[in-house]
Amino acid sequence: MSIIFNEQTKTFHLTNNKISYIMSILPTGNLIQLYFGKKVHDRADFSYLIETSARPTTTYISEEYHNKYTFTHLKQEYPVYGTTDFRHPAIEIKQANGSTISNFCYKSHSISAGKPKLANLPATYTENDNEAETLTIVLEDDVTHVQVELLYTLFAKAGIIARSAKITNTGTQAVHLTTAMSLCLDLPDCDYEWMQFSGSWARERHLKVRKLEQGITSVESTRGASSHEHNPFVILKRPSTDENKGTAIGFSLVYSGNFLAQAEVDTHDVTRVLIGINPFAFDWKLDQGEQFQTPEAVMVYTDKGLNDLSQTYQKLYQKRLARGYWRDRPRPILINNWEATYFDFNEDKLVKIAQKAKECGVELFVLDDGWFGKRTSDTAGLGDWTPNLDLLPNGIKGLSKRIEELGMKFGLWIEPEMTNMNSDLYRAHLDWILHVPERHSSECRHQYVLDYSRPEVVDYIYNMLDKILSESHISYIKWDMNRYITECYSVKLPADRQGEVFHRYILGVYSLYERLTTKYPHILFESCASGGARFDPGILYYAPQGWTSDDTDAIERLKIQYGTSYCYPISSMGSHVSVVPNHQIYRNTPLYTRANVAYFGTFGYELDLNKLTLEEQEDVKQQIKFMKKYREVIQFGTFYRLISPFENNVTAWMSVSEDKKTVIVGWYRVLNGINLPYSRIKLQGLNDDFCYEIENTEMQYFGDELMNIGLIINDPSAGQVQNGGPTSCDFDSKIYVLKAK
Repeated sequence: MSIIFNEQTKTFHLTNNKISYIMSILPTGNLIQLYFGKKVHDRADFSYLIETSARPTTTYISEEYHNKYTFTHLKQEYPVYGTTDFRHPAIEIKQANGSTISNFCYKSHSISAGKPKLANLPATYTENDNEAETLTIVLEDDVTHVQVELLYTLFAKAGIIARSAKITNTGTQAVHLTTAMSLCLDLPDCDYEWMQFSGSWARERHLKVRKLEQGITSVESTRGASSHEHNPFVILKRPSTDENKGTAIGFSLVYSGNFLAQAEVDTHDVTRVLIGINPFAFDWKLDQGEQFQTPEAVMVYTDKGLNDLSQTYQKLYQKRLARGYWRDRPRPILINNWEATYFDFNEDKLVKIAQKAKECGVELFVLDDGWFGKRTSDTAGLGDWTPNLDLLPNGIKGLSKRIEELGMKFGLWIEPEMTNMNSDLYRAHLDWILHVPERHSSECRHQYVLDYSRPEVVDYIYNMLDKILSESHISYIKWDMNRYITECYSVKLPADRQGEVFHRYILGVYSLYERLTTKYPHILFESCASGGARFDPGILYYAPQGWTSDDTDAIERLKIQYGTSYCYPISSMGSHVSVVPNHQIYRNTPLYTRANVAYFGTFGYELDLNKLTLEEQEDVKQQIKFMKKYREVIQFGTFYRLISPFENNVTAWMSVSEDKKTVIVGWYRVLNGINLPYSRIKLQGLNDDFCYEIENTEMQYFGDELMNIGLIINDPSAGQVQNGGPTSCDFDSKIYVLKAK
């Protein structure tokens, strides 16, 4: 790993054993990008990559460089609009005279070991300086004297570059930052397929693929959260790339608010990728001396296929984005009372559910919505974070003590960013919600969004939660967020700073997370936002796992969890076994399939085990026993996607232990068939020379057999059961455990 600067040719080369990233400073002082891709040898002069061919009707930087330098065709690092570049910019600054024209030129640079921390923002990190090296390039506009510090962190062991920008107003007049992207990358061609992860409530992160064409391809959020609709993560892959071979580049934004991810292909087939805070509704005022830090974007390159790309993100985010006590620990198996009781519970009823769960081997009981204020439905109580003593006469302190006396840990649901009009908080602080004076306020689920751009609001909520946490035995917090932001206006901010509210809100959320996780480092925080509306790297920095989706149907979860795995670690995916008919899609799915899907995540139950038959309860005990035995392999092993639910009636995936001696394979079929063809799946990531035995059989195969010939699926779908043998059904599934002899 090294970052090389050639003083004579003014060239930067960031390189390790995987990748090269090459930039150069033009004689004009502008910073351009020359190459990003597979590692190449360093050389003193890469100027042959600077494109200077004259083209008709092209505008050039100046008479001095006529027919030589034009930003219309040069690939830039942090481009502006309007000075011969007509594509979308990485930065735009509105000045006192109304102009948005800037010209950022090289001023200085520095190279440092390790990785600096971003102020007030989540970001990847290093634990030792030898894990990464960081290049900081300072650019300045000589009219406004606005400076941009571009940060590039090159990680040592993979094709990863983390990027961000810090903008400082060193001039004398205030300016307005209306675009500040985290990353720009100009690629020399457009022969890519664009992969995005989109959907809606209960069908998050479905894979969508389309070919790039001239024009703009983009996904975004304008909802105040990263959203159910689009995830802040996209992939560009070559058309021939698949899970196990080929070139791809991933772009992931470590941020939880409004974002834009965009690929603009010009009419010379150059592809410009931008990712960062959405410029839509964004306007940040920079007075003299003020700074703005963009969120971090993480860019990953691979020439070994999509599984390799995903594994790079998964390991990075699992080990160098998630933090704290729970980062490396297997997740406790939990039971949540929500789908078991909804608002219809009392202390004794909850303890009865917990007792049966403990008997089955569950480790953590979680009390969901309805424990506080006057909260007997979703119309009241949000914001009043004090126990409802009519339901819980001994409060959370007493209930948590009873649960711990059973030998279980206790967890609690909160939704700290919201309030109901029917609440003491709202009645006492009418101006604490985001709203526009003299205009109607839209509602969702009878709730309104608190103005987290105001520190006093965050302080108030922190103090209430701190009291609960300090007085009770709480080991887990489920932090929910159940609506998007409308009427985004803060009565506390002046008119010329209203464009800051969306971002200030997210900074407030991060601030509350930081304070709580710092004071209570042993509490496991799980993020939730109506399920998956804020399943993003920004929240993963504070909460090492998230509720992947409100949709607990096992068959729907195949696509949701498969799509999520392209960027996020298995240890981050909240996944539970729920009742049938399922409460979202009303499908009846076998109990074993519900568990077989939920294993590939944090694992838990969303039901009252007392209502299962004795046979089902015994099945649950075996499921929990299995998960306890293999959860470390599943959650922290190397994960491979094998067969996609977006293209097939069958889904398959697998996790391999670090030593490659234990393998867990999941196989799932949505609809049964009759007399189907013989089926086999080619496994990945095994040791060629290990002999693997399939658990509960006498079958043994070498690793190279399983990867090149395949694992034969024992498929009883012929339609004629022989001698009482196994049957097959809709929503069928199997788990295969392979161990090296």
